[in-house]
Amino acid sequence: MNSIFAKRRARLLAMKAMRDNYVPPEKRITCPRCGKETQRRDLAENLLVCPGCGYHWPLGAYHRLSTVLDSGSFRELNGKYPAGDPLFFPGYKAKLASTQRKTGLTEAVVTATGTIGGYRCVVGVLDSRFFMGSMSAAVGEKITLAIEYAARSRLPLILFSASGGARMQEGILSLMQMAKTSAALSRFSEKGLFYLSVLTDPTTGGVTASFASLGDIILAEPGALIGFAGPRVIEQTIGQTLPEGFQRAEFQEAHGFVDAVVPRHEMRPTLIQLLRLHGKGEHP
Repeated sequence: MNSIFAKRRARLLAMKAMRDNYVPPEKRITCPRCGKETQRRDLAENLLVCPGCGYHWPLGAYHRLSTVLDSGSFRELNGKYPAGDPLFFPGYKAKLASTQRKTGLTEAVVTATGTIGGYRCVVGVLDSRFFMGSMSAAVGEKITLAIEYAARSRLPLILFSASGGARMQEGILSLMQMAKTSAALSRFSEKGLFYLSVLTDPTTGGVTASFASLGDIILAEPGALIGFAGPRVIEQTIGQTLPEGFQRAEFQEAHGFVDAVVPRHEMRPTLIQLLRLHGKGEHP
């Protein structure tokens, strides 16, 4: 009976994510990569992964958490931490309010405690719907608070990245979050605790250059764009044509930047295995 309710809950959460504008609202969805049409419900049940080519649509923060955390274990950390407008950037406050209404989020990251396969951990997820998951002062603070909570509680830490980098409207204050999150992770590492970084599409800019690249183990979803500057900027800068698939997850794995490329369906069992091998979390 519990499994029936769990499946029903997972389907409802998946359908809610579909309504959050990750994919078009039509009943049949066309994959942007292979052109295959899929029924909307089938795509939701397949974790927003194209059954034809394996293309991974973006997942919202709460939806992604529902795919990896044990049912009923989710406890949000600093859920009401507000976004700010420290530089009084023209039009920024109105855009923040509009994005908050559309997404139901206060900022571009959700952090929580929970269990994965019974192992207690702290998990953070960047949501690309909110200013493309860009790192504001509030995002950096929420991530830092989650790292410090994990350190105090001696729990493993898992961060899912999806970001366009620093948030332009917050200038140097946004860039400072690179140093702040990295310093927090250094203190976390000194305690001998386990940090797992998961890179999703896209992970770029200041997020790549800070906490996303500091994991003890770094995983990536298939096809994820991972890098600092974009391929076109690099080509224009160096005046050369880049190799096929440059900066994609598979290219990064082949060149040692990530440890493994893990499809979405295999992410939860992979996390359980890694927590069992390396984590300090409690298990019943």
